Amino acid sequence: MELKLILTVLVVLFSTVIADDYVRPPPRKTLHFPWDPKPTLNPQQVHVSLAGKKHMRVTWITDKSAPSTVEYGKSRGRYDAVAKGESTSYRYFLYKSGKIHHAVIGPLEDNSVYFYRCGGKGPELQLKTPPARFPISFAVAGDLGQSGWTNSTLDHIKQCNHDVLLLPGDLSYADYLQHHWDTFGRLVQPLASARPWMVTQGNHEIEKIPLLKEGFVSYNARWEMPSEESGSSSNLYYSFEVAGVHIIMLGSYADYDVYSPQYQWLKGDLSKVNRKRTPWLLAVFHVPWYNSNKAHQGEGDDMMKAMEPLLYAARVDLVFNGHVHAYERTKRVYNGKLDGCGAVHIIIGDGGNREGLSSKYIYPQPKWSEFREASFGHGQFKIVNSSHAFWSWHKNQNDESVKSDEIWITSLSNSGCVNHRPI
Repeated sequence: MELKLILTVLVVLFSTVIADDYVRPPPRKTLHFPWDPKPTLNPQQVHVSLAGKKHMRVTWITDKSAPSTVEYGKSRGRYDAVAKGESTSYRYFLYKSGKIHHAVIGPLEDNSVYFYRCGGKGPELQLKTPPARFPISFAVAGDLGQSGWTNSTLDHIKQCNHDVLLLPGDLSYADYLQHHWDTFGRLVQPLASARPWMVTQGNHEIEKIPLLKEGFVSYNARWEMPSEESGSSSNLYYSFEVAGVHIIMLGSYADYDVYSPQYQWLKGDLSKVNRKRTPWLLAVFHVPWYNSNKAHQGEGDDMMKAMEPLLYAARVDLVFNGHVHAYERTKRVYNGKLDGCGAVHIIIGDGGNREGLSSKYIYPQPKWSEFREASFGHGQFKIVNSSHAFWSWHKNQNDESVKSDEIWITSLSNSGCVNHRPI
């Protein structure tokens, strides 16, 4: 009896020592949107993305009778330029999309505000182009969905002064219900129409039905990225440069073995990287290679086996992933071991999806894992100059954005790991 009492006291004391005052929140309900079976003539679901040097792609949706034009200029209500684009649409069984427009505007001045109007009517919107040189700031959020926590994350991103948003897959969580793509587009328009959103696909974008529907039909039609501009033959993987950063966006659900088009494209793309021009090199894809959460264990192993040697040889600085609904940051790692010339891997699949958090971890914590927590939130990555950048993770705590992890990171281009010549 006395031994049982002593053990109970010890358990209580130990729990008190390690307890976190923060109580992890449960998943919130999916947001409710008024039923809107068909887009109206007025432009909606507007979002912008980078489309080559000094150019941006504007995407929006209307009904079938609207023109694919964007008027734009640097003064309110005065448009001294117009770009004509093209449109597409798709059917998904009984669902028929609106007219999806894509128009590339530019050349644009760096670090400047532009006012624009889509389709010759509708509200005037404004966007800001990224800077041409450091400093530059990225917001990073994965696995967004359309829940109450998504709203909280988007509010917090709006408060941070970012130039570009990176999204490593799982956007709308439509999961075959196509009108959810429309509600997602309307949900993110306030942010996505004002700053470029650079996205890659996740498993919730596949929507493939064997023998009936190919995969990624909705994603490819709605979220056109600069694949052509970067020499890629697929919208599922591409690269872009902004300020002094080269960013490769890979496809976890496109073929990636050494004989695949994606592998060959990646090898060629990395061979063109010049670390004097772009001292920072980042990679973004959905399924993590380094993950100490019990969720989705081992799912990235095959891609890692094929492609990690390429990223290591190129001295990629950081890798951003989603898929696991939690946050984790590693030390520099390669081939499962600590390596000063390896990449820092960050899982940021905690944007607010309806499925909830992945809260079960593997113990003991691997040596390469530096910080991990199952909470909703987003990340901010500010590159100050060619050698130093500041990363911080902000969790959604009672609808407040609370900085919970931070670290200064030094680029490998200034570490002796890179010889500054194109690889």
